[in-house]
Amino acid sequence: MRVVIQRVSAAKVTISGTVQGAIKKGLLVLLGIEAADNREDINWLVNKIGGIRIFNDNAGIMNLNIQDVGGELLIISQFTLHANTKKGNRPSYTKAAHPDIAIPLYEEFIKMSSARMGKPVKTGVFGADMQLTLVNDGPVTIIIDTKNKG
Repeated sequence: MRVVIQRVSAAKVTISGTVQGAIKKGLLVLLGIEAADNREDINWLVNKIGGIRIFNDNAGIMNLNIQDVGGELLIISQFTLHANTKKGNRPSYTKAAHPDIAIPLYEEFIKMSSARMGKPVKTGVFGADMQLTLVNDGPVTIIIDTKNKG
């Protein structure tokens, strides 16, 4: 699993002109799932995202996590995070999981994230054409890949 995490002061996902999910202060998580991913990857990543200290404390130091600041999560599926651009100019997405594998993992990721946060998380719709609007706070953007957790 690969994620791009952006600390935001606001973010929303719109589908066909309708807001599907919106948050204020928190994290926008773009989630890419590959065929080799499993529940262990989900558990590790959910805990990493929940614990990552990228919010400022009173001294202006990034020392607080999302729960410390009462933040929200917006989780968006994004298979293009597994694009291979080594050959030619058209990306290959062969590492991205097919929906029959990815959807259950995506749903489990949402369920575990909600449990970790102690409240519902906002989401897009898997496979939908979505438009994202966000205000990146900082800017702070972090990339995490479960294949590099060692």
